Amino acid sequence: MEILMCIVAGMLFAAAVYLMLSKSLLRIIIGTGLLSHGTHLMLLTMGGLKTGTVPVLGEHAASYTDPIPQALILTAIVISFGVTAIFLVIAYRAYQDLGTDNMDQLRGSEADD
Repeated sequence: MEILMCIVAGMLFAAAVYLMLSKSLLRIIIGTGLLSHGTHLMLLTMGGLKTGTVPVLGEHAASYTDPIPQALILTAIVISFGVTAIFLVIAYRAYQDLGTDNMDQLRGSEADD
């Protein structure tokens, strides 16, 4: 199962890099979202995909599941949601002001300086 998760995370990384290398600002934002999802999946896979009971001390459980990877991923999801929201607001504002989301046109030319 870990091999499958690593392959899926690799495909997410590849799609994210492809989208982030495009000229559209919206595709770049979607690429950063895919990159963060691939990272979350990789962290979950690195933490181990095993089943067990909750890490509360008891006498009945033979194996426990480590809660640290899930806590790290939950924190990373919240942070990536906030970053994506800020990116979308900045992109929307830039589109309102300039009327385009093409990175070459947003960058401007040297003659504009």
